[in-house]
Amino acid sequence: MRRAHITRNGAVAAGVAALVVPLTVVLGGASPAQAASCTTSTGPYQKQVEKFLGRPVDGKQSATDCKATRAFQSKHGITPTIGYAGPITWGVMDLMNKQKAAGKTPNKAGKCPTNKGRIACVDLSRQLSWIQDGKKLVYGPVPVRTGRDGYETRTGLKKIYWRNKNHVSTIYDVPMPYSQFFDGGQAFHQANLSMWNPPGSHGCVNMTKTVAAKYWSLLKNGDDVYVYGRKPGT
Repeated sequence: MRRAHITRNGAVAAGVAALVVPLTVVLGGASPAQAASCTTSTGPYQKQVEKFLGRPVDGKQSATDCKATRAFQSKHGITPTIGYAGPITWGVMDLMNKQKAAGKTPNKAGKCPTNKGRIACVDLSRQLSWIQDGKKLVYGPVPVRTGRDGYETRTGLKKIYWRNKNHVSTIYDVPMPYSQFFDGGQAFHQANLSMWNPPGSHGCVNMTKTVAAKYWSLLKNGDDVYVYGRKPGT
């Protein structure tokens, strides 16, 4: 796992709402990512993908099925963008379903400690994060994007030790707004892409701008972070 070198310069309803994804994809003009030909092949997860997208569930690829699937793939950075109902596309959709099922009780199984006061929880298995205080949910749950295979976000109990609102990675030369480091080079920070963009980050916990800013306002140096589970595909 590469460590990101640190430069010297340095509401519950809102969280749950972030998980709600439309079951019918609005189809617009083709983006550059949609330029490839639309496949006529029926994928192994055809029925599941059709159901998720609100399409007639017949298990047979149609031009409209393909167009809807391509729109979903383009939106979330799934390649190749050819409308094939394969394992990666269904894996993203299945993860979204599991995230939505968490509702307002993401810690129902009690895996994130409730005896630490305020703590940021990260469930790698469901790619979810939330902030709780004891048993009280403070914010979330929200979808996050954690480390890909070979760059896994490390599990265990940690503490936020350094924060930089305008951090820039010296390894990848990319902005990391609202960075809150909790384990070596691993941090919460804003990422300007879909939280379901495969295969994942280089170890950090990616968040949307809104979520990263909220975490910045709710957490401080010394606050606990607990990471558990295993990201699908790692």
